[in-house]
Amino acid sequence: MSFAIGIVGLPNVGKSTLFKALTKKQVDTANYPFCTIDPNIGVVAVPDERLAKLAKVSDSIKIVPTTIEFVDIAGLVAGAHQGEGLGNKFLANIRNTDAIIQVLRDFSDPNVTHVQGQVDPESDKETINLELIFTDLQTVDNRFSKNEKLTKGDKNNVETLRATSLQPILEKLKNGLEAGQLAIEVITNEEEKLLIKDLNLLTLKPMIYVLNVDESYFSLGAKLANDYLPISAKIEAEIADLNPEEAEKFLKELDLDSSGLDKLIKKSYNTLKLITFFTSGREETKAWTVKKGSKAPLAAGVIHTDFEKGFIRAEVINWQDFVNNQGEVKAREKGLMRLEGKDYVIQDGDVCHFRFAS
Repeated sequence: MSFAIGIVGLPNVGKSTLFKALTKKQVDTANYPFCTIDPNIGVVAVPDERLAKLAKVSDSIKIVPTTIEFVDIAGLVAGAHQGEGLGNKFLANIRNTDAIIQVLRDFSDPNVTHVQGQVDPESDKETINLELIFTDLQTVDNRFSKNEKLTKGDKNNVETLRATSLQPILEKLKNGLEAGQLAIEVITNEEEKLLIKDLNLLTLKPMIYVLNVDESYFSLGAKLANDYLPISAKIEAEIADLNPEEAEKFLKELDLDSSGLDKLIKKSYNTLKLITFFTSGREETKAWTVKKGSKAPLAAGVIHTDFEKGFIRAEVINWQDFVNNQGEVKAREKGLMRLEGKDYVIQDGDVCHFRFAS
């Protein structure tokens, strides 16, 4: 199950530096090394300290983390929706992503010109959101016009009925975008979101706001509102060039518990409401991703479609119980392994073994 995050920002905000640091991030597994699929697409492992603990108990030959995809596009400028700069061509590249990261500049460097003349992250955020809104408005306007024609067909026709039920949603969306609202603020009903899913609206996606701060930010102990994730792209680029031991020492010197990139990856994962379950054995310990609320057969299908089709039951142990009892044998003896059926909702940290009929 693959998930992707788009990265946007104005020129000279450090977006490329941040993305390059991501692309240097090493993954300790042959199955999922960090790989750049395209010049602007990268697949990164989701940091999870539970993997190593599970692998140690199982004496696993290899560890395979779950991954998330990042899609970087060229810097936006005001008027991008009208073709200014590199325009909509690059916005189209993030239409199929699941969420969007906005990189906002909050560092001072006289040698790096700000496209709008001064460092003002709130202004940058407003500019980006407006460009995304205008782009979505073009999409909604086109669908609104086409859909309106369909509403005038035979009232007993299924297509006409569908168009008639969709039109008020499109009208509400159109009015909201024209008023400067993000689609995610206008359409809050989950059923309505499903009806407009095929539009792939940019502002219907969850937004993560990254503030690219000065290197001195962390030593000053500054605090931000929860809406923002402070990262120094310059520091992250330096960390990316270090080996794990050097990186850990560097972070301790900065009094940081983890790198900004690790926090960004985890925040992206959590924003998408994803959870991780594990399989662990001698051959490998592997992390798998499902949406929160997924039932056991769907989780089994992430491993192999045949597992979902022939699902019988799941043998489940909490990862901590697995580690504390040195594996499933003792955990089973203590009654800590559960047999779960088709209605079981997978929990974050479950170690699973699926039984299925071939």
